[in-house]
Amino acid sequence: MTATPAPLSGRRAQAARNDQRIRDAARAVFTADPDAPIAAVAAHAGVGISALYRRYRSKVDLLQRLCLDGLQRFIVEAEAALADDGDPWTAFTQSMCRCLDAGAGALTLRFAGRFTATDDLHRAGHTAHDTTQRLLEHTKAAGALRADLAVGDLALLFEQLQAVQVGDPQRTSQLRHRYLTLPLDALHAPAAASLPGPPPGWEEISHRYNA
Repeated sequence: MTATPAPLSGRRAQAARNDQRIRDAARAVFTADPDAPIAAVAAHAGVGISALYRRYRSKVDLLQRLCLDGLQRFIVEAEAALADDGDPWTAFTQSMCRCLDAGAGALTLRFAGRFTATDDLHRAGHTAHDTTQRLLEHTKAAGALRADLAVGDLALLFEQLQAVQVGDPQRTSQLRHRYLTLPLDALHAPAAASLPGPPPGWEEISHRYNA
């Protein structure tokens, strides 16, 4: 039997809540304006700048953490789709919708080239790539996904969807899901036509994170 994790003490629980509030605020602030100062994150989170600096030494440190969070959420969603015993196409499309809601692609779009990727980021990137590759192979084997789709295609697709911004968060989400539905129809097998050119490779996708 798996042991239940011990609850955090009051002080540690508050620190964990503050850390999550900082990361949520940073994601919102920097996605809207990549050049925003780190003080804007503290103000948005409702914490003092000293409390923020106790957790993150610099803006770069915070950006690296945000990108790692995004990759880890993407991995969780891809693994959940692989573990789904239901219809493979339904599992795939639901996973894509959850990844869109989780902000997949938003951080790459805003932060590419603004910092050098850490070893943790490289490892998570490889895990995300490998997990997505398994998901694509699984869905293709079921005859539900076009055969010429590659991992890099999905990465760039999410970046394009995250570029949809109309100010109001609810309306933005609605439009992103509207425009996800269109390519999902195109990804569903059988494909009407072959995709032109080769898909983007790992090197093309990953090197953009390096400053």
